[in-house]
Amino acid sequence: MSLISLLFGRSAPAAPPQAKHSAVGHMFAYFGVGQPVWTERQFEQLAKEGYQRNPIVYACLRRISRGVASIPVNLYDQDAEIERHPLLDLIRRPNPEMTQADFIEAVVVPYVLGGNAYVERVGITQVRELYPLRADRMKVITGTRGWPSAFEYEVAGQRRQFPVRSGPLDCDVLQLKQFNPLDDYYGQGSIEAAAYAVDIHNETSQWAKGLVQNAARPSGAFVHTPQDKEGAQSLGEAQFRRLKEELAASVQGGNNAGKPLLLEGGLNWTAMGLTPMEMDFINTRREVAREIALSFGVPPMVLGIPGDNTYANYREANAAFFRETVIPLATLVYARLSQWLAPRMGSETMELRPDLDEIPALAEERREVWNKVSSGSDILTVDERREALGYAPTGNADGKVILGVTQRPMPGAEGDTDPPDDPDR
Repeated sequence: MSLISLLFGRSAPAAPPQAKHSAVGHMFAYFGVGQPVWTERQFEQLAKEGYQRNPIVYACLRRISRGVASIPVNLYDQDAEIERHPLLDLIRRPNPEMTQADFIEAVVVPYVLGGNAYVERVGITQVRELYPLRADRMKVITGTRGWPSAFEYEVAGQRRQFPVRSGPLDCDVLQLKQFNPLDDYYGQGSIEAAAYAVDIHNETSQWAKGLVQNAARPSGAFVHTPQDKEGAQSLGEAQFRRLKEELAASVQGGNNAGKPLLLEGGLNWTAMGLTPMEMDFINTRREVAREIALSFGVPPMVLGIPGDNTYANYREANAAFFRETVIPLATLVYARLSQWLAPRMGSETMELRPDLDEIPALAEERREVWNKVSSGSDILTVDERREALGYAPTGNADGKVILGVTQRPMPGAEGDTDPPDDPDR
């Protein structure tokens, strides 16, 4: 089944409107209050067609999820870094079975692929463990206040509901969803924008497999020619079936390539082939592969897809990939986890932030910043240089500018004091 038929094959039945309560007045949502909202997108099928069967989708998701998981995280409370805290311990070891990298990858893959990811927190007074939940097993129960009233998780016919209490974050399940202009409760995954390209890429893979099994061309045709004027003009049904079975067993497939063929009397082989235009499906595969990669925010050059001239080399492409895709996604995921977990862990103002100084892909850019700050040492104060490098100002540099290797304060750097007069003049 293609992704297009999965995405657009069925339309949701109409339901009576429900009133929402918000600061801007009454609004209407077309779902029944207190009923599960069934998404039209079947996540299980999308995962099979995309993540498990398409190498470009798999490579994109692997690059993104492992990129996010590779970034260390720091904890801050109103810009003051906290080096040790139970929230940091929880993120670094979310549960006995998973590391931080395992947990982040399990959250990022369904979020990017299908547009939704779910996390369960465990603990009565303080959160002790975090578990990622499968998106295909989760349903949203609609509410009357503009957000879900509960989340329902179903496994093997058994259901459990997680109620939403005073607000969207006051629940033991956190939903991370991408923006969807046509759905209030479910996000839109990147694979939906790439659905046509994924279908084409999968079909060309099937076609290429068939061509390889048939020597990259339709092998040809056996033409039956009678030996005399009295001969039959066509093979009998039994003869036709036997010949077809013998060809399948002894001629077709890679293991039988190059074997001689023994023909019965009256059978002639007529070779057939494909035109160069018909064989030019390689360029088609490359173009749709580029479309898939761009839909996921991955530069094609990072995946080894030829034809991308946007960046001069792989290093620039990889740095752009981290700047434009990985870092924004990591910032979003940790910000949502902070909003959800911090109130239960001691302070609502605490925030998890990715440590951008520990990303190897951006090492060259950091080196350029250091060089620029060093070359501008004769015009920048001590605190300005520290802030440009990501450090907090000292607060006691008095606006001094340091000159050269002597590291002496420049005359006149303190306020507007004029330099002393030359006694020899």
